[in-house]
Amino acid sequence: MKETVATIPLMDAFQAEDECPFCFLEREAEQHAISFILGSAYMEDDIRMKTDESGFCRHHYKMMYDYGNRLGSALILSTHLKKMNQELKKQMDAFKPGKSTLTSRLKKANPAQDAADTPIGSWLDERENSCYVCDHFKSNYQRYLDTFFDMYKKNPEFKKLFENSKGFCLPHFRDLIEVGEKKLNDKQKSEFYPQLFQLMRENLERLEEEVNWFVDKNDYRNKGADWGTSRDSIQRAMQKAAGGYPADAEFKMNP
Repeated sequence: MKETVATIPLMDAFQAEDECPFCFLEREAEQHAISFILGSAYMEDDIRMKTDESGFCRHHYKMMYDYGNRLGSALILSTHLKKMNQELKKQMDAFKPGKSTLTSRLKKANPAQDAADTPIGSWLDERENSCYVCDHFKSNYQRYLDTFFDMYKKNPEFKKLFENSKGFCLPHFRDLIEVGEKKLNDKQKSEFYPQLFQLMRENLERLEEEVNWFVDKNDYRNKGADWGTSRDSIQRAMQKAAGGYPADAEFKMNP
């Protein structure tokens, strides 16, 4: 199979023997994006236009702060805040409260789940879900998923890596199921899904055993017993359940 800009990172991710190769790719992508914008790219007009428009999510603001380029972050924020303040002023100037009714006053509001009822609420929802770094990975993620299935079907070496992998985190497992429905024919599905489900079952049971042993190892009666592979099982189990790397050190710029 011909190598592309997606096949090489996918091979690298599976060869890393991570709990989830797609988490591995996501971390690589977000670290690259942070390094890029806080390297020298923040001085480029076209990049600043994108960061002004998209902004960043809470997680990636924290990564930017930890990275250490305070001046770069300040310059990005200066023009982003200017654009955001202009847009917010327009939203507030145009805002008209809705008519209050007894039914609406008695209704128990749940902002975390309810769709926004106001234009400002809808605008703020869009702002909260807009992030330059998230978009950087999302722009490549679908290509990685498509390439995964192309390589699964055409590349025996990659297929063997998949079969011997540690499975995937639950969010990326979901995406493989959804994309597999569109990318595989019936015969391929009859092979792929049992393989994938076995991988997930075996590796989730493996992590369950490792976490259980972590608990048991903290019993004084097991003080002299070997930790085995359970010492870092907590962060790996968290990754399997929700994705990401909870034990990662702060990502910082090189001195």
